[in-house]
Amino acid sequence: MTPTPETPGSVVTGTSDEAERRAAAQRRVANRLRRARGQLDAVITAVESGTSCRDVVTQLAAVSHALHRAGFVVVANAMEDCVTEPDKTKNPQGMTTDELEKLFLTLA
Repeated sequence: MTPTPETPGSVVTGTSDEAERRAAAQRRVANRLRRARGQLDAVITAVESGTSCRDVVTQLAAVSHALHRAGFVVVANAMEDCVTEPDKTKNPQGMTTDELEKLFLTLA
């Protein structure tokens, strides 16, 4: 395993593969949130323009789904970290499986 490059003042934990996986996960979450923001902007525009209730609710459902998907990706990545680094001192999320379960259930 190769340690990740250290930046000034940071602590090196894990491998560069882990760092790449985390960075990819962050990009996926950010993309989902940007999509949700775009959908929310469309809902606001629809409400302001008097779009039908059915269309507004359909768009709201899409926003809600996008936000939930982003939340599930965040929790899934935290769970993966917990499994790969079960020692809380090495786990980058610093969460126990019980804490992750509660967090997951807040999205369900």
